Amino acid sequence: MLITMSTQKSVNEAKLALEVAVKANHFGVMQVHDLKETMTKKGVEFKKECLIIEVCQPEQAKKVLDQNMSLSVALPCRISIYEEGGKTILATLKPTTLLALFKTPQLDKVAQEVEDTIVKIMKEAIH
Repeated sequence: MLITMSTQKSVNEAKLALEVAVKANHFGVMQVHDLKETMTKKGVEFKKECLIIEVCQPEQAKKVLDQNMSLSVALPCRISIYEEGGKTILATLKPTTLLALFKTPQLDKVAQEVEDTIVKIMKEAIH
């Protein structure tokens, strides 16, 4: 259900590389959530670096939403970048697994295409 990859890059270096890879693969960055910053603003001490990058490919999203609007709760795709054990980790939920929960087999191909591209983006970002 979870795809993870590690890199020796810092969280910020991985974020910058991910943004380049997202654009190169015809996806877009919709939002970046900095959990450490957000929690600190809310008065919660959180010392770990963790960014959640929301990415989307509008044509693929439209295919999904045209079939089942309730799938909007699973969009956009998210890639998390965080520190753990002295490494930077990139992680995402498998779109194929997520969409399978909605019992929409007609979207299996779309989910696989999105998943393949997300994996490609992550691989490009860690190198």
